[in-house]
Amino acid sequence: MNGFSEDSHWDDSLYQLLLNAIPSSVLLISRDMRIAWTNRNFLEKSRSSANETINRRLQDVLPTVILDSTGMVQRIQRVFDTNESTSGEKVSFRAPGGLMRIYYYRVLPLSARSNAEFVILLMEDVTEQARLVENIRRMERHLAIVVESTSEIILSTDQDGRILSWNKSAEKITGFAPYEVEGRFFHEFCAKEHQASVRRLIAVRNKSMTPLTAEWLLVRRDGNALPISWTCSPMLDEQTNTTGIVAVGRDLTESRKLEDQLLHAQKLAALGVMAGGIAHELRNPLAICSSAAQFLMEPEITPEFRKVSIEKLMTGMQRASSIIDHLLKFARPSARNDFDKLDLVTVLAESVELVANQAKIQNIEVAFSRPDRQIMVYGDSHLLQQVFINLFLNAIYAMPDGGRLNVVAETTDPQVIIRVVDTGCGIPEEDLANIFEPFFAKPQSKKGTGLGLPLCFSIVKQHGGFIEAKSVPGKGSTFTVRLNIIRE
Repeated sequence: MNGFSEDSHWDDSLYQLLLNAIPSSVLLISRDMRIAWTNRNFLEKSRSSANETINRRLQDVLPTVILDSTGMVQRIQRVFDTNESTSGEKVSFRAPGGLMRIYYYRVLPLSARSNAEFVILLMEDVTEQARLVENIRRMERHLAIVVESTSEIILSTDQDGRILSWNKSAEKITGFAPYEVEGRFFHEFCAKEHQASVRRLIAVRNKSMTPLTAEWLLVRRDGNALPISWTCSPMLDEQTNTTGIVAVGRDLTESRKLEDQLLHAQKLAALGVMAGGIAHELRNPLAICSSAAQFLMEPEITPEFRKVSIEKLMTGMQRASSIIDHLLKFARPSARNDFDKLDLVTVLAESVELVANQAKIQNIEVAFSRPDRQIMVYGDSHLLQQVFINLFLNAIYAMPDGGRLNVVAETTDPQVIIRVVDTGCGIPEEDLANIFEPFFAKPQSKKGTGLGLPLCFSIVKQHGGFIEAKSVPGKGSTFTVRLNIIRE
């Protein structure tokens, strides 16, 4: 190399290999601002050969716009004068017809004695890194805009539950500015009855990586508490260690108002259906009673007709009394603490026996798959028997031309499942979702009150169970009752 003592051919080749392997552009510049040597990276970047670069003036090799914008010549001269390196700087350059490139450069003295005989100009192309950084910054700005623009509360905490960030929606909903809450514990802004739950969540988040949902009251500046639905997720670092939580909260105030309005409307609609059903059901027996009473007022009525009228009057009164009795049972079921420990298999067997004669008259085969052991539940035997007899009779009425009624009881811990299956006419699909509503459906015998299935639903629910129905029109229906088994 120019300006240095000659070395062996092996050493010179080794230096060439090392410098050419550097992924940055390296230029060796003499005091007269000529390029004494350069590596392969610079030649490839500048698209020139060694003959077109070495021994030429720096001003003839580097673009004027770079030299002028960076003061490159003056910087190099200062390094020669002071024998001290410059700090790193960035420079942008767009070659004619090319894309914008960004370089990071430094000037370092290369001295064999006290004064620098050459300086090294290091230039590294950082275009891709700069673009990546800009993309990251753009994404960060975008995420910040999203967080600040959403109508939901978004906050983050450290591992101890101290608030780190608090978006505009949180400020708008609560009235607390970010500077007022940052560093304070998240649970301090929740209702007292929920603070312990929030603290437990923070402790769990330190050990778990799964999101958690909860509903906590958030206390505003004015002291009012708002119902907030929260989704809390762990905040992880690069090593997937939990460093805190991110909580997203949705104000439920308006949705609760809408739910209350909808519930009120549903109650009014149900009340209308109930009132219409009661009026319809009571009108028939009352009409019979009215007619019979009018006949009894006639002075010339025969004893035989008087007896028939009295019987009609009694029948109508009994019918009205039955409807009212069913309504009272539906509206005010027995208290749960009145239940006793009982064998459900015995209740089922007695219920099957009570409807066996009616089934035989209508040419219906009844099959009861009776378990070989007791199935103990808590309940009222009379109420449960009423459920099963109602389901059996409905199935019998659905098979006026005969058929088969299967009653199956099986256990799947911790429940017992009772299936009542018939081969009757079935229930239309559009009616299936409403059959447990009062006065919606009646058995085909026309003798029902329209409260049988709703009463069954109420009793089963009262026993902590569940009842559901499936049906295929023309093929039959299956009613399934699920009750909890007593664990021994």
